[in-house]
Amino acid sequence: MTQTTRPTPSEIRAYRAANPKLRERDIAAQLGISEAALVAAECGLTAIRIDGDANRFLERAAELDEVMALTRNESAVHEKIGVFENIKPGKHASIVLGENIDLRVFPGAWAHGFAVTKTDGDTVRRSLQFFDRQGVAVHKVHLRPASNLEAYQSIVEAFTLEDQSQEFVAEAATESTEGDAGEVDVTLLRDEWSRMTDTHQFHGLLRKLNLGRRQALQSVGEDFAWKLQPGAVEEMMRQSAQVELPIMCFVGNHGVIQIHSGPVENIQTMGPWLNVMDPTFHLHLRTDHLAEIWAVRKPTADGHVTSLEALDAKGDMVIQFFGKRKEGFAEREEWRSIMENLARLDITVAA
Repeated sequence: MTQTTRPTPSEIRAYRAANPKLRERDIAAQLGISEAALVAAECGLTAIRIDGDANRFLERAAELDEVMALTRNESAVHEKIGVFENIKPGKHASIVLGENIDLRVFPGAWAHGFAVTKTDGDTVRRSLQFFDRQGVAVHKVHLRPASNLEAYQSIVEAFTLEDQSQEFVAEAATESTEGDAGEVDVTLLRDEWSRMTDTHQFHGLLRKLNLGRRQALQSVGEDFAWKLQPGAVEEMMRQSAQVELPIMCFVGNHGVIQIHSGPVENIQTMGPWLNVMDPTFHLHLRTDHLAEIWAVRKPTADGHVTSLEALDAKGDMVIQFFGKRKEGFAEREEWRSIMENLARLDITVAA
């Protein structure tokens, strides 16, 4: 395949058949296509095009009973097993507040959907997969043995589109308008930062000052943000597991943020991957993609809270952790102690 020629659906299927052990994202990358184009090539075979509207899906998601919800970005995969419940749809942001499945959904990013059926011997795997306009996956829902198959089939039937083309044409991506340019007014940044009363105000602070997250972290001063050594994520996880401390783990993309709240137990490493393999929570993190790891202190009405924030080489958030706490209560001392004692990275610059 040349770089200038987009492979046909039949060529995509042939390449996939010739490389059965390759992950789908790797196949798509090697072919120079989006993951949605890879799935679309199977329409009429193992895939069905369905409505990709986020809120329409959320209105019926609870019917599926127990599923595995998967949200990922380029460097982290976050999987939660549970049911969709306490769903609050919204035009710009929707919320799922289930005991296990906890999501912040941004419907504007959802554009394409597919129902996918894969057969492996006697095993049939079914999923609903949703993509943005460029064909990048924003969210996937995989059925499990306890799922409601009739509900799944009913949803697929109701959502099936007339267009079942095997071709996928991606829209051009719009350029990011995030900051990270120009001079930083450190005094203003520190003043705005110190006056936060809720961690959710941080995004508004960045917008107001036209700053990127990395730029703000690098500029605000070490009383609010300090850099950690490369092994900080694993060390934090292992220390939290040792004392059975419940934590919050956020992984997201522009369409969904998925959250785990609770302890972590079964932590494993495999090459560059840091994995959690607990009964209802699976995490797969490419630690070699983490360019900067920060401990971040944000003021709230309940005292400051501390987060661990890992950024990639572009400055985008890969993964974020907090100690689990209830609104109105102070941060747990055990979490604060773990965070404040993680090995720091010396970022002193010689004059």
